[in-house]
Amino acid sequence: MCGITGFVSPGFSATALAAAADRMVDTQRHRGPDDRGVWLDEACGVALGHTRLAIIDPTPDGCQPMASHSGRHVVVYNGEIYNFRELRAQLEGEGQRGWRGHSDTEVLVEAFETWGVADTLERVDGMFALAMWDRQERRLTLARDRFGEKPLFYGYSRGTFLFGSELKAIQAHPDFEPVLDRGAIALYMRYGYVPAPYSIFAGISKLPPSGYVELGLDDLAGGRMTSPSSYWSLEAVAAAGEADPHRLSEQEAIDSLDHLLEDSVRSRMVADVPLGAFLSGGLDSTAIVAKMQQVSSQPVRTFTIGNLPGGYDEAPHAAAVARHLGTEHTALEIKPSDALALVPRLPVVYDEPFADSSQIPTMLVSEMTRKHVTVALTGDAGDELFGGYARYLLYRRVWDRLGWVPSGVRRGLASGIRAMPDRGWDRIEAVPAVTRRISRPREKARKLADVLPLDSPEQMYHHLMSQWQDPAAVVIGATEPPTRLAQAAGSDGPMDPTQRLLLIDALSYLPDDILAKVDRAAMAYSLETRLPFLAPSIVEFAWRLPLDVKIRAGEGKWILRQVVDRYVPRALMERPKMGFGIPVGEWLRGPLRDWAEDLLDADRLEAAGYLRPEPVREVWAQHLAGIDRTFPVWTVLMFQAWYEQLRTTSSNAAMLPH
Repeated sequence: MCGITGFVSPGFSATALAAAADRMVDTQRHRGPDDRGVWLDEACGVALGHTRLAIIDPTPDGCQPMASHSGRHVVVYNGEIYNFRELRAQLEGEGQRGWRGHSDTEVLVEAFETWGVADTLERVDGMFALAMWDRQERRLTLARDRFGEKPLFYGYSRGTFLFGSELKAIQAHPDFEPVLDRGAIALYMRYGYVPAPYSIFAGISKLPPSGYVELGLDDLAGGRMTSPSSYWSLEAVAAAGEADPHRLSEQEAIDSLDHLLEDSVRSRMVADVPLGAFLSGGLDSTAIVAKMQQVSSQPVRTFTIGNLPGGYDEAPHAAAVARHLGTEHTALEIKPSDALALVPRLPVVYDEPFADSSQIPTMLVSEMTRKHVTVALTGDAGDELFGGYARYLLYRRVWDRLGWVPSGVRRGLASGIRAMPDRGWDRIEAVPAVTRRISRPREKARKLADVLPLDSPEQMYHHLMSQWQDPAAVVIGATEPPTRLAQAAGSDGPMDPTQRLLLIDALSYLPDDILAKVDRAAMAYSLETRLPFLAPSIVEFAWRLPLDVKIRAGEGKWILRQVVDRYVPRALMERPKMGFGIPVGEWLRGPLRDWAEDLLDADRLEAAGYLRPEPVREVWAQHLAGIDRTFPVWTVLMFQAWYEQLRTTSSNAAMLPH
């Protein structure tokens, strides 16, 4: 796990190349504190930079930038290749000799030289973002792993081609202009994150998962860009799984998943540094830790944080699971002030606006874990693969009950709910029999009114996943650009609607929210995280499972529960899904109110020139009045906090509105 960066600018001198590359590298030292390196091709104006977190072969033989044995290819790479030993054996079978060390980086660069870009990427099982310069063809290749575990930004500014693991590296180049993309701001206001391929800055893109770009020197010097190619397709895997599902018995399917998890966990435990795991006590992390303990010859190190405010404390559940599995468990009891203290740091860590508040506890557990180990396995992606989110059940249930109702009738019902005055809701909420059955009936009824007029479960899902329903009305001068998520939500096809929701999440929410959250939070403390559920073999297996093996009797992740039952008593796992959050809504009415009022000041919003003050102030007033508007308010606050940080720290701040 590391940080990569670089640029191509044929007009730069060697001195200027080195100076700019050094500045870019230094912004990412948190991603790789163990070593740093810069490689230059002065004749072509190419600079490659790297910061190293040494995991495999921590000797100088594993340092980057790394050249192939012939010297033709030079690579900088962030991540881990889990099947590098198998690839090395294949290369040796084809005559490769004279290895300098035993790093996965060396295997990767020699594989590119032997098999080419596309063939190598198809063979690799790993998480990675990389840049490679072909000195013979004078061609730059950028590539990203199948699922988007590792980040990679790239694009042109003032004619210079720039790339980096984080935007802060790109911002450090003297040619970078911080021009905000209003369309990307609109997307952020809808989703709470900026979905690929967009970034918050005009001209800078995120390389999509499973994407790679190859650019010749003439293209780079002329400011030309080619569209990314793809060496793998999740949509194709999902379609193939729907067309040809497994014919396994339930027991065979459970056995298969158990074995696949064991193989994935074993490969992701290869490290030359101390290793552990996040353990919340929930199903996903328990499955991973159980398999780790099964294949380990000593107690696995596990970590959780406790005493999270707002009823989110999972520490007792994690401790019970750890005792049963026999792990060496560490729990950190935090204070609300610990979480609050992180809020001002969020814009620096996340580089662009990001409004998933579970980033805060993720940072807290990462900071604590890094004090003991360098690598941590996590249970992320289990929900997207096996139907774990409650929303998959909720949306299907609502649609099954209401979808048959003519759209005109549904619109009438929605209008009736919206017309109910507050005094009517006050009377309803005063009836104990109602509130015992339904918490916050007024809020839930109003949400139902929003989705009743929609014409499909996909549209309903997209609506309920949106923080702001009409971002273009909030963002000044913005037109919301197309996204894969919106296109998938509006499309029809043979896929089961619930399976389609899983696919929509896996294409956008997983890489752009969950994986981005974990990567930035962990790497802020130089901690590598690995996700066993994202082994290609497990993903392809999951998509060939019939839906009723994932979701059954109102319960998600049925098959995963059967696997975990083999290692942990069901009594330890029978509890509601808690998530990993904090009571941001309460904090905004309490200890964070002054901070929020300052950022949401109407004059301040108007002076910045990006968000219309009127709708922002309206939702803020609603939240203060007791109507839960946490998500839209927090989304605005994270944009405002990020923008203020950019405006006060950017070397080109004069270009931004004041």
